[in-house]
Amino acid sequence: MAIETPAPYPALSKSGQIAASLKVAEHPRSNRTSEEWSPSSWTTKPIKQDVTYNDRGAVQKALAKLERLPPIVTPTEICKLKRSLRDVALGKAFLLQGGDCAELFDYCESDAIKSKIKLLLQMSLVLIWGANKPVVRIARMAGQFAKPRSSPTEMYNGREIPSFRGDNINGYDPEERTPDPERLVAAYFHSATTMNHIRAELSSGIADLHSPLDWELGHVRDDKIKAKYERIVSSITDSLRFMQTVGANSASSSLETVDLYTSHEGLLLEYEQSLTRRLRKPETARRRKSVTPQSQGLANGHAEAESPSSNGWFNTSAHFLWIGDRTRQLDGAHVEYFRGLENPIGIKVGPSMDPEELIRLLDIVNPEHEIGKVTLITRYGSSKISSLLAAHIQAVQQSPHDQTVIWQCDPMHGNTRSTPTGLKTRHFVDILSEVSDALRIHREQGSFLGGVHLELTGEAVTECVGGSEGLEESDLEKRYTTFCDPRLNEKQALELAFLVAEHYKNQ
Repeated sequence: MAIETPAPYPALSKSGQIAASLKVAEHPRSNRTSEEWSPSSWTTKPIKQDVTYNDRGAVQKALAKLERLPPIVTPTEICKLKRSLRDVALGKAFLLQGGDCAELFDYCESDAIKSKIKLLLQMSLVLIWGANKPVVRIARMAGQFAKPRSSPTEMYNGREIPSFRGDNINGYDPEERTPDPERLVAAYFHSATTMNHIRAELSSGIADLHSPLDWELGHVRDDKIKAKYERIVSSITDSLRFMQTVGANSASSSLETVDLYTSHEGLLLEYEQSLTRRLRKPETARRRKSVTPQSQGLANGHAEAESPSSNGWFNTSAHFLWIGDRTRQLDGAHVEYFRGLENPIGIKVGPSMDPEELIRLLDIVNPEHEIGKVTLITRYGSSKISSLLAAHIQAVQQSPHDQTVIWQCDPMHGNTRSTPTGLKTRHFVDILSEVSDALRIHREQGSFLGGVHLELTGEAVTECVGGSEGLEESDLEKRYTTFCDPRLNEKQALELAFLVAEHYKNQ
């Protein structure tokens, strides 16, 4: 019997070859520039937080594989999220975004995924009760593996080794720190598997509000606070019971499932490029872009616009991606890549962001002033927000981007500190303080906070200090499991939702 010759491995695209060539240390970056965007035009720009590999052939093989794999998310889902984020930008909805600081491949298991889905659902119900508006849910899941680092190396047992950059780059074990391009493909399959399980759980009723939710509040030590939370829970459950009793759910499935979108920082551009596809836009997205006509009463009167093409460039690795505070250079590779995407995007805004720079950045990534296209994720720290946020709000208000952006508070990254023993932690009081100040400052400036962005887990970890369960620094080592930054546990995250909801309820 004749043995068939196996088909040759599929060739890497030309743009993929360009990206692969830049991933080895000895290859110089091209100085050519072009105004025309493509998924690989970022390769002509200077790049921060880059990763280099030892084996160019292995990089080419990994990227060729990624180029052939199917999308993880679809244009229909992405455009549905854009419509929802448009409502957030117009003040008609609230954005809740949360999940792990950095996912590990080991987190791709049923219980870990379900616990985060349930926590985001409970938090969103509390926020709906308080803000009296729909909540858009975006998880930092199914792709949030890579993390920017302040230093590319660290000292271990007297020798310098590469820093842990995330499971899609290298391993946490000191002997696995050499960047491995095969991890890019592994990241795809772990992301796709997580996304598949999210869809399966949602379709199987994990978010069905006919089912009782666990609102256990035994951890709350203060009797007055506990009584207040119990009144909120009672109000929520009474409302759900009333809707079921009168049959409000009979004509709609809104009580049986929810939309849950995925997100991650778009850090590894060779990976993102490989999953960027030119695909047909859904019909509604082709008919009208998410800009608002004058008839809707916006002060700057954004006009109705026809989409010039029935196709667009979609990043199919996630519904929503953001540019980190370390990679938002105006002339940099990440801004160049992000400016061509159909996806909604986020931009981290920290203390080093000049107000004028912020407007120039918005001009680049959102030249058509599409409403809800860009989420500004502010992360100053509780001690700095009062001196910085107002200037950024005023700069946007005085620009053509007024009433187009979503303002989202990230109260985590600016409030990280180290204990005397070297553990990184965050204090719940600082996190709450930054959110409270953001709400106040937006109100004073005639603006509004559109959402929160949190690092959290559905598990009972002990990584952040404080909250109603009274965690102290001496408790941190009990269940300190993060490989990167400290996360709110499920009780702390739910408590933060209670406090934000109470703010809205008292307005």
